[in-house]
Amino acid sequence: MAGRTAGAAPTAHPVAEAEAALVRHYRRLVRLAYLALPADRDRHSRVLAAHAAVQRALPFRWTRADRPSGPEADRTGLAGQTGQTDGSATTDPGYAALRLRVLRAALRPHPAARLLAPRVWGLRLFTPHGGEQDAALDHALADLDAPARAAFALREVEGLDGPGAEQVLREAGVARPAEAVAAAAEVPAGPDPELSAFDPCAVRVQPTDLLRRRRTLTAALAVGLLGLTTTAAVLGGGSGPVGAAPRPAERSADAPADPAQLVRVAPDAWEHTARIDFTAWPARGDRREDGALLGRALAAWAQPGPRTHAEPGTDSAPPATPPQLLFAGTVDGTGVAVLYDGRRIARYTDGSGGGLDLARADSSGPTTAGAVVLGRQGTAVRYLLAPWVETAETRRIDQPDAAARPLDHPDGITPATPGGGLADCRGATVLQLHSSPVIAEKHAFVLADLGGLLPAHLTYTPPPDRNQPARGPHEATGPDALQAWARAGCAVPDGTPGVKQLNLWAFAVQPLPQNAGSAAWFCLRADRWTGEGSAATAVLLPTARGPQRTGGGPGRACSRFEQDTVAWTWWHSPQGPDYLLAAGSRRVTRLTAKGPDWSADRPTPDRTLAVERPARSTVQVEAVLDNGNRITPPR
Repeated sequence: MAGRTAGAAPTAHPVAEAEAALVRHYRRLVRLAYLALPADRDRHSRVLAAHAAVQRALPFRWTRADRPSGPEADRTGLAGQTGQTDGSATTDPGYAALRLRVLRAALRPHPAARLLAPRVWGLRLFTPHGGEQDAALDHALADLDAPARAAFALREVEGLDGPGAEQVLREAGVARPAEAVAAAAEVPAGPDPELSAFDPCAVRVQPTDLLRRRRTLTAALAVGLLGLTTTAAVLGGGSGPVGAAPRPAERSADAPADPAQLVRVAPDAWEHTARIDFTAWPARGDRREDGALLGRALAAWAQPGPRTHAEPGTDSAPPATPPQLLFAGTVDGTGVAVLYDGRRIARYTDGSGGGLDLARADSSGPTTAGAVVLGRQGTAVRYLLAPWVETAETRRIDQPDAAARPLDHPDGITPATPGGGLADCRGATVLQLHSSPVIAEKHAFVLADLGGLLPAHLTYTPPPDRNQPARGPHEATGPDALQAWARAGCAVPDGTPGVKQLNLWAFAVQPLPQNAGSAAWFCLRADRWTGEGSAATAVLLPTARGPQRTGGGPGRACSRFEQDTVAWTWWHSPQGPDYLLAAGSRRVTRLTAKGPDWSADRPTPDRTLAVERPARSTVQVEAVLDNGNRITPPR
C-alpha cells in the first residue's frame, strides 16, 4: 500500500501501550504518588488519592505533551536508575510518560480532585504501620514541600540519581528542581521501596466509628424532618415573631464562648490518621461535660488578664475558632481544663492559685505531643499522656544502668512523679514512653520536664563513623544514649520552658597524652517551639565530676543545617604539663591553633589535636573541612 514502508511492523495504539504499562507497573506508580502527595491528609485520604492519581494518568488520547521531551526522556525513563527496577520498565517510554502525568497530578492536585476521589463508606484504609525509622521518616517527609517529596520518591522508589530526578521534576513543571533534590537528600534515610508502610496497595481495613455513624444518621433524619416542617411553615405563609433570636451566624462576636462549640475528637481518631499530634487527642477527664468549668476556661482565654501566663514566644490572644477539648477533670482537688487551638496549648486551673497557662504547640508530632503537664506540687509533676502511649516508665537521668520504673496512667493521667531540671546536674527524673504498635512497633522515647506545660523531647546522635553516612538524631533510649545523657546532659544550653527538643551529639573521642585516658566531646542543642535554638559544646575529661562547657550560643550550630563543629579547651595532665586540646566533627581534616608566640597547624586523621604549652594564653582555633572551608568554635 502506498505510503507504508516495506517491511514495517504495525505498531500498537499509544493509549493501549500506556494502559499495558500502567497495569504492569501499577503498584510502583501508586507508591510514587503516595509519597509525593501533600502531607496534610490522613492515610485513608492519601491511599485513595494515590490510586486516583494513577488511574487518571491514562489519557483519552496520546499527545506530544504527554511524553517526556528531549534526549533525557530515554535516560530518565528508568534507564538512569541505580536499583529497584524491573526489566520491562527500564526501556519503556510509556511508563516514563505515565510517571510524568502521575507526578504532575501529585504536585498540583486540582481542587476538585478530592471531590472526585474514590469513596469508601463505613471503612477506613491505611498502610500498615512500620517501625521507629518509618515513623520518623513519615514525620520528616511531612516537613518537606511538594517538589522535595516528589524528589524523594524519585530517588527512593524509582532509584534515579540526582540529575535524573532533576530532569523528571523539570519535565513535571517544578521551577527549581535542583533545590528540591537537595532538600530530599537531607532526609537521613529512605524506606525499602517494597516496604508495606509506604505501599498503598498493601492496606489494612478497619470500620469507622460505629456510634458516630449512628448519631450522624439520626441527626440527618432529624434535619430532614426539620426541613420538611420549615417548608410547610413557609408555604403556609407563617412568619416568625418580631425580635426573634438571631441565627448563630448572626450572634455578636463579643458573646461569651459556648462550651458546646468545643471541638471533640473521637476516642479512636489517632488510630486512623497519619497526623499524630495534638489534633488526634480525644477529650478525656471526669468533667468533660461540665459546662461551668469549660465556660470558665473559655472565658479566661477570651479575656486574658493578670492570671494569664504565656511562655516565651507564645501569643496570649483569644483563639480565632472554637478550640479542641483535650481534658477536663479534677486534679489534686482542683478543676483543670486543657484546650488546643491548633497553635497553642491552654491549661486553665480553678481556684485562687490557678489561672490560664499558654504554650506554643504547633508542628508537634508523636513524641513532642506525647504529654502535657496537668499540675505541679513542689517538684512533683502530674502528666496527661497521649492516647497512643501504651506503657510509661520513669528513670533517673543520672542512673543509666538502673531499671526504669513502671508508671501507671489510667485514662492517660499519671500520679505525681519527681521532676527536676536537666541543667542542675542533680539527677532529674524523665519519662520513658512506649508507643502503641498501631503507631510504630517497638518505639520508645524520652521526655524531660523543664518547668513548662510541655516536656522536651530528648534525642541522641552517636559518634561519627567514617565508613557510614552521617547519622541523624535517634531516640535517647539505648544504652549509649542513656550513658551520654547521664554524663553530659547538664551542659544543655537551654533548660527553660518553651524548649521543644534537646539533642546530645557525641562528635569526637580524643585519646589524651601520657596515656591519661580519653576526652569525650559533645555538642548539645536546644530547639524551641518558636523555631529559635542554641547550642553548646562541652568536653568530659577523665577526672572531672561533670561536663565542662567550651563554647556556644544562639543560632543553628550542631543542627541539620550546620553539621560541622570544632571545640577546644585547656587540660592539666596528671604529670604536670598543660595541653591545649581541640576536636572537630567528621568532616574536619585539619586543625589550627595560634597563640601569642606559637602556632600549630596539622592534618588530623582522627579529628583531634593536643599541643603541650608551658603556660596558658589566649588562643585562636580553626578547623579546615574536607571541602576547604574553615570553621571556628561556636560562640
